[in-house]
Amino acid sequence: MYTKMLVPLDGSKTAEQVLPYARLLTSRFHKPLELIALIDAVGMENESFDIGCTPYSTPVGQLIRCGEQYLQSIAASFDDPGVTYAIQQGPAAEGINQSAEEDAAMLIAICTHGRSGIHRWLLGSVAEKVLRATVNPLLIVRAGEQSKYDGSSLLRSIVVPLDGSLLAESVLPFAIGMAKSLDIPLTLLRVYELPITAFMFGHGYYAFEMKPFMQLVKEQAREYLEKKAREIQKLGVERVSCVVREGLSADQIIKCAAEAPDQLIVLCSHGRSGVRRWALGSVTETVVRHTTNPVLVLRAK
Repeated sequence: MYTKMLVPLDGSKTAEQVLPYARLLTSRFHKPLELIALIDAVGMENESFDIGCTPYSTPVGQLIRCGEQYLQSIAASFDDPGVTYAIQQGPAAEGINQSAEEDAAMLIAICTHGRSGIHRWLLGSVAEKVLRATVNPLLIVRAGEQSKYDGSSLLRSIVVPLDGSLLAESVLPFAIGMAKSLDIPLTLLRVYELPITAFMFGHGYYAFEMKPFMQLVKEQAREYLEKKAREIQKLGVERVSCVVREGLSADQIIKCAAEAPDQLIVLCSHGRSGVRRWALGSVTETVVRHTTNPVLVLRAK
């Protein structure tokens, strides 16, 4: 699992939409939690820090004091009195990564955008830089107009996409630990698609029956998932289901997760063919960009 949780905030209600998930995990896993806020004095003329201070006319020292008061109020909203907080100076993404790099098992929990709405933390800015650079587990929560920022969130189930590789399976210990601690079911998802060779050799002299071939692929995928499900059940997760889908990996992952409320997607940053298959910019990045579900990304080692 993880050793500590790091939650970056910027004073906005949008960024605070990650807090309900932080409260849930903290209450169940009892791991240390640190709140941080980044003040970039160099970039202040183009940005605002929504903590009750006006950066254009406020000295950095006063901004830091405002930030500390803000983080103190957020820390007080947790049941755990051991929540800590800190102010750092510098660009947000770099500061987040530097705070986490000393402990590769630290979980970063971040909202996809914050400070100035989509202009600040949209993928392509802070969240994407963290996603691309960090080796830490990363919980990414999609901000929404109806999402809450107080109380705790519910996670009702976990979806784990697998592609048959050991790399993709490396997320299973983390997912199993979460399913057991949260007492929620686990869904194993295997997506298959028609191989390109089927188009090359599906006609003429080399023609073969497509339907039986695809049925075989589907059966093999289900057998693989059912084997994994039995292994997981022996580890203490009783409710494990298997879902096999045909189509593009990212599309089917997003659709599967959207079919039931409050599902967490847990996936590896790459799988079947190394970085060529699940590289950031491919399946993982597509899922993070387009799903409305929270996503836990674990970096393959």
